[in-house]
Amino acid sequence: MDLFAGPGGLDVAAEKLGVATVGVEWDSAACTTRRAAGLATIEGDVRDYGPSDFPDADVLAGGPPCQTFTVAGSGAGRRALDDVLTFIKRVAAREPRDQINRDLAKMEDDRTGLVLEPLRWALEAIDNGKPFKAIVLEQVPAVLPVWKAYEEILTAEGYATDSGILRTEEYGVPQTRKRAVLIARKDAEKVSLPEATHRPYRKGVKREIGDSRLHPWVSMGETLNRSHPFLVISNYGTGGDPKARGRRGSWEPSATVTGKITRNRLVTETGEELTRFTFSEAGSLQTFPADYPWSGNDIGQQIGNAVPPLLAIHVLSAAFGWDAPSDETLGKLALWRDRASEIQQLTESAGALE
Repeated sequence: MDLFAGPGGLDVAAEKLGVATVGVEWDSAACTTRRAAGLATIEGDVRDYGPSDFPDADVLAGGPPCQTFTVAGSGAGRRALDDVLTFIKRVAAREPRDQINRDLAKMEDDRTGLVLEPLRWALEAIDNGKPFKAIVLEQVPAVLPVWKAYEEILTAEGYATDSGILRTEEYGVPQTRKRAVLIARKDAEKVSLPEATHRPYRKGVKREIGDSRLHPWVSMGETLNRSHPFLVISNYGTGGDPKARGRRGSWEPSATVTGKITRNRLVTETGEELTRFTFSEAGSLQTFPADYPWSGNDIGQQIGNAVPPLLAIHVLSAAFGWDAPSDETLGKLALWRDRASEIQQLTESAGALE
């Protein structure tokens, strides 16, 4: 059960692991992409549903909207962090939902309260006598204190938990991006976040330098089928100041992929303009299959908001208590269409959920 499912990052990973998914997503553009990919989708607000609506789901996953917590956003979530932690205690105490919702409506940005929804779902499932076997949550690093508070509650409810900040390039994603991740497994002695498989990227440090047990980080050039080296010039987070524009070479990982990814300029090493990233290329930097059927409006934003499927495969495997994914499993992310017929069958069987 994937809450705030977006265009399907977690679901792509789960499907490649052989786990059927259903996602709840309110954004119609993201739902258009999901349906084009054949992913079972409920277009709606997670607050209007609960675990009793999906009695067969035994895994809960989700990445609540991060805009109010992210450095790039207004910061309402960061300023309201103490309030959010208080709300978490109220949810854990099973305070009536209407009372909590009434107070949430007074917050500066009502999206901040959405970070409480996975906890509501988890506790409702417990109270219904059908707890989720595993829980996987991810968000921007600023939300880690929220996940730590979740851990205390889930531990008291019989889950083994772990949380922390993961760097995507340490799992083979050709992009530097940090995510706060929480995993939990019911009735397990211990659960741990996945171990890194690749070396961390450090500007100016050669990729060959570092722990010899780990693979070198993956570059944009290795990922994209471009014939010549290139530079990416970002206008993101610069306030329009040309001197503040970040630069990454194709021999490096991409900077964090955001909704503005297709606005970045690409130039040769001598400064000649190149065609900008296509949606397929931007998705590939997020480790979506090259043929993923991006559809609808605001595709750049869909891509920037998504969970990298390659990171998700590692995280889900750890949450399930499975071994690290094999090279064969990871290789399945190269293409999406090889799962099309099977996913269509899953979609048809879940059609009644619409």
